Amino acid sequence: MKHLIIAFHLILIAFYGQAQTRDTEELAVQKVLNEWHEAAANASFKNYFNALTEKAVFIGTDASENWTKKDFETYAKPHFDKGKAWNFKSLERHIYFSADKKTAWFDELLDTQMKICRGSGVLIKVKKEWKIAHYVLSIAVPNEFTEEVVKVKAESDEQFIEKIKG
Repeated sequence: MKHLIIAFHLILIAFYGQAQTRDTEELAVQKVLNEWHEAAANASFKNYFNALTEKAVFIGTDASENWTKKDFETYAKPHFDKGKAWNFKSLERHIYFSADKKTAWFDELLDTQMKICRGSGVLIKVKKEWKIAHYVLSIAVPNEFTEEVVKVKAESDEQFIEKIKG
């Protein structure tokens, strides 16, 4: 009986330790993402781009926006130089982790100047620091407006498709 009680306590301690690690890592990822959005709102170019890995990719709302970190910096610099880039506020966020806790992925609903958007991405642990490796921003379109949106963008999309096909 004593062995059973000891085993039970060891199992509880192990689960508690795993939960604490997850909570700590989740808080660290939350902090990176919150500070990243805040850096854009405050036009802090250095802080914003330091949150990204060197090989980071940012995919914007336009079909042509599939940027390397360097390309995204070039695009974003004039916005940051004006003193205000963009202001995204997370309304809801879900974070998930790989078994080894070296990769995290997330999705979030955002309140933006484009109204509700969705962000999703991947963070990786670089040394002991979480960095954003991949981010996708999309405009949320309510299902009942999909047909209208498709009509509005049809001509532009056809031109883009032809360009891609070459």
